[in-house]
Amino acid sequence: MTASWNHAVDVLVIGSGAGAMVAALTAHDRGASTLLIEKSPLYGGSSAKSGGGLWIPNNHLMQAAGLEDSPDAAMDYLRVVTQGREPEERLQTFVMTAPEMLRYLAERTRFKPQCMPTYPDYYPGRPGWRGGGRGIESAYFDARVLGEEFERMVAYPGTAMMGRYNVTLKDTHDMLCRKPGWAGRMLRVLGRYWLDLPWRFRSRRCRDLAAGAALVASLRASLMDRNIPLWLSTPARELVYENGRVTGVVAERDGRTVRIGANRGVILAAGGFESNQALRERYLPAPTDAAWTVGNVYNTGDALQLGQSIGAKIDLMATCCWMPISPVPGWESPVGILFERALPGGYIVSQGGARFVNEALPYIDTVEAIYANNRPDAPTVPSWLICDATFRKKYPFGPLMPASVQPDWMISRQQRSFMKKANSLEELARLTGINLAGLKDTVAKVNQYARTGVDLDFHRGEGAYERFYGDPFVQPNSTLGPIETPPFYAMSIYPGDLGTTGGLKTNVHAQVMTEQNEVIPGFYAVGNCSASAIAGTYPGPGSTLGPATTFGYIAARHLTATSA
Repeated sequence: MTASWNHAVDVLVIGSGAGAMVAALTAHDRGASTLLIEKSPLYGGSSAKSGGGLWIPNNHLMQAAGLEDSPDAAMDYLRVVTQGREPEERLQTFVMTAPEMLRYLAERTRFKPQCMPTYPDYYPGRPGWRGGGRGIESAYFDARVLGEEFERMVAYPGTAMMGRYNVTLKDTHDMLCRKPGWAGRMLRVLGRYWLDLPWRFRSRRCRDLAAGAALVASLRASLMDRNIPLWLSTPARELVYENGRVTGVVAERDGRTVRIGANRGVILAAGGFESNQALRERYLPAPTDAAWTVGNVYNTGDALQLGQSIGAKIDLMATCCWMPISPVPGWESPVGILFERALPGGYIVSQGGARFVNEALPYIDTVEAIYANNRPDAPTVPSWLICDATFRKKYPFGPLMPASVQPDWMISRQQRSFMKKANSLEELARLTGINLAGLKDTVAKVNQYARTGVDLDFHRGEGAYERFYGDPFVQPNSTLGPIETPPFYAMSIYPGDLGTTGGLKTNVHAQVMTEQNEVIPGFYAVGNCSASAIAGTYPGPGSTLGPATTFGYIAARHLTATSA
């Protein structure tokens, strides 16, 4: 049957996000001919829309920065966070291999990782927790090296200031809190954008990349350096399963069927099912809506269906990388609400007007609280993030920059509908449907907490992660501020996500398993189309892409070392 292949390679990778690209680069550098195919007309997937962080314990950049870590500490922490839901063997494989993978990327590709020394793990006080350094982000990347290929990368304005200026997390944090040197950094960001001529007359899209865009662009440039082909608009329709192993796929390209052989194996790295409403309703908590995901619109669960067609097992299907979101008029995807929840003066309330969560908790925990507290008499879907004019002037508000930079009169009519604005709490309650008595009671409470620095209800600002996202120049609690200066503002909050984390069950080599827990030879899965390697949890910044890239690296090493 192999004589009927239209195209054949050693390693076929399905997908084009960070996990897929790392797998392809690793396989190529180990001597295997490699091809990536991507369903959509754009490459990068959800990785290009993300913050681009990689959670890599005990990495070499930590060591260079003088930060202590060890495999034992990372394992202690992961055991607690995953609560025994993940086999020890898989956790150990991730912890021991992730630093090696990162060093490979730093030394052999165009990706330039930088340590975030003050960005802590998400659950302080747990054994093995570290106060910074395990989170890795990309340095700025100049997309000019991609040429026209840049225009074929997924674009997402939600990770850029005002939808256009790309900024690293460190610079974003420093500029928001007006730390020393923030103005100079802001001028450099603006200068790099507006001095990019003649491109500026061609597109509003920024070529000075940060976050997930920088990660994906640097990996795409590395693929181009090696002449590794990437076929866009080429969906995989069927796995070729013969003689007890996966030997290739049947795909569609340029309107015709093409059979692609894979001498060593197929690596699925095609994302989750977050954009498939039927699968969301089948597996995720209710209510759920594909319009609430920040993930790639092409992530419709194709990889799951391919695997299940040959008897693959699925697991952790109710897990997600949850993220509170707010829909933005005119945007394909909603905006993730990250900074606003911990900055002083922004609070989330139910339709009953009461707070129900420590807003500064990790984003996964915030959404879980939205679901846990959703009641018919006081719905939390949607909830509302409320603030006053002082907050609006100083801090971002969804897709909007602080009013000191982007005042209300500069906002388009379409974007103005994103927020509710009122000169009194009574009017805000009327515009949002929030119970007025509950709203007034909450405002009175948080104003008192802002003065004392102690949140008696939810203890906001007592954890290191919470304080990281606060404003260090606000005291006595960097996450608490009053709501007292009109006009008042509100934006709707829904239980959104960055992507689903349940999928095909895999082993320590990223090999896909059957319902009988047997290996399917020649078949691997990494990233969000596989069941999370850390039990669907989120121990620190980059807990999706860290395992995805690591197991992409592991899968490529394994299938290039053996034909089994």
